[in-house]
Amino acid sequence: MKDNEDFQDEIGENHIATKAVNPVRNDAFEISDEQKIELIKKDVESILYTLGMDLTDDSLAGTPNRVAKMFVKEIFGGLNPAKKPSSSTFDNNYKYGEMLVEKNITLYSTCEHHLLPIIGRAHVAYISKGKVIGLSKMNRVVEYFAKRPQVQERLTMQIVQELQSVLGTDDVACVIDAKHLCVNSRGIKDIESSTVTAEFGGQFKDLQTRREFLDYLKLETQF
Repeated sequence: MKDNEDFQDEIGENHIATKAVNPVRNDAFEISDEQKIELIKKDVESILYTLGMDLTDDSLAGTPNRVAKMFVKEIFGGLNPAKKPSSSTFDNNYKYGEMLVEKNITLYSTCEHHLLPIIGRAHVAYISKGKVIGLSKMNRVVEYFAKRPQVQERLTMQIVQELQSVLGTDDVACVIDAKHLCVNSRGIKDIESSTVTAEFGGQFKDLQTRREFLDYLKLETQF
């Protein structure tokens, strides 16, 4: 048992993913969000009580319910397939043939190893093969896959795979630069470091196309 615990700790401390998809049980959505909130509320109460907190204090009395609602409705809402954003596409009637880059998409996620925040920016690009997607939909795809317990490598891949499916092209790329509070605020406590991951599909595997995308990310956005 101890050897298995050591192995699990090693995976968690090194932020290693064991699956390319989120490890969600088949029965994950057999109960309603409201039922989940009630169950999680009791668990949070137990945690706070075990830590020695006085739950009769006005400041703490509502915390279990607030945390439960936050888990189900907000920061882990992307686990529910019913909340997947609709990604309507349109014909590329104006024949735009260059890459489209949506950069600096604000990203909030949660590390699945310590349940601490991941905060950063995603940069997404695609080259149309006949279909285009609304700009805000790209942000929503990032948000949907970020709102779940995650590892950054998996998140990067999921964003690319979803947009490839929606747009009907392999020519999609994503770069994420993010800070992990499980590194910044605990453990090694390195507040300066950030993690960069990338996934390149189709034409973006070509060095020249990849370089063009990365050069766009260096441009300063002027208002």
